Amino acid sequence: MADVRRAADTETRSRRPTILLDCDPGHDDAIAIVAAAHYANLVGITTVAGNAPLERTTYNALVMRDLLGIDVAVHSGSGRPLVAEPKFAAFVHGESGLDGADLPPPTTALDGTHGVEFIIETCRANEGIWIVATGPLTNIGLVLRVAPDIAKRIAGISLMGGGTFGNRSTMAEFNIWADPEAASIVFDYGGQLVMAGLDVTHQFQATPERIAQITAMPGQLASIMSDLFGFFAATYLARHEPGSIDGPAVHDPLAVLALTHPDLFQRQHQHVSIEVSGELTRGMTVIDRRLLVERHAPNCDVLTSIDADRAFELVAQSIAHFST
Repeated sequence: MADVRRAADTETRSRRPTILLDCDPGHDDAIAIVAAAHYANLVGITTVAGNAPLERTTYNALVMRDLLGIDVAVHSGSGRPLVAEPKFAAFVHGESGLDGADLPPPTTALDGTHGVEFIIETCRANEGIWIVATGPLTNIGLVLRVAPDIAKRIAGISLMGGGTFGNRSTMAEFNIWADPEAASIVFDYGGQLVMAGLDVTHQFQATPERIAQITAMPGQLASIMSDLFGFFAATYLARHEPGSIDGPAVHDPLAVLALTHPDLFQRQHQHVSIEVSGELTRGMTVIDRRLLVERHAPNCDVLTSIDADRAFELVAQSIAHFST
């Protein structure tokens, strides 16, 4: 029986996508880390400045690694965008990037090389990796510029960002707005590309009932995630018109679940480009939805809808798995 279980475990792991997670934790990035650790073969975590300065996003990634007890390298990456001045999101995530919970300090050290170097080395040594990006795309843009061969070595890039409306400006979502030059490099790289934009992530909200489900779970991780959800919900609800949302949009784990559980989503294959110079539209993801035959060739799978109840059950299961 033990041999049968081991064989089943091996088969399950072989079906999982192998991913390298580039992130800027961030409450929803923290959930993406939990989901990736549970449902994918996670080969590394790299950090980028975004929701908070690089020092804090890296610290938060180390905290999450320790909370999950996973043997996954964490490498610190880019501390500022390619061109623009860095801007952070304390108004959503607090000054630490993970305000709202009493986080234990990390007990394991940061791993050696720069995040960009680590991504290049890892993708060259293990072809067929998916890069999952849940923060500004600075690290990934640099990888594709410094090592263009990576474009043909990876399985693809799944990212959280963009949409047909904005949350940082009228038309720009935060991750793309924070470094549109890097985003433009990524969207033009020529390989498989999956975009979880605001249109789909706003369908996936941490409602009071869903937060209560996490609160009721035993264990340290569930307690911490419940506190993080509570802070995240408070900042979101305070910034939106009353009654316009039921809870915070849990953006980032969708870039993971799009690979591990693709049947959760509806998607459309469309051309997406990045506006880098518009006075009112800088950072906009311009999605070509024309039906004209001369429209741009599609370059991106744009996620359009999600089975939110099933998706949150998967998130809850991943938290429960690591909560002891």
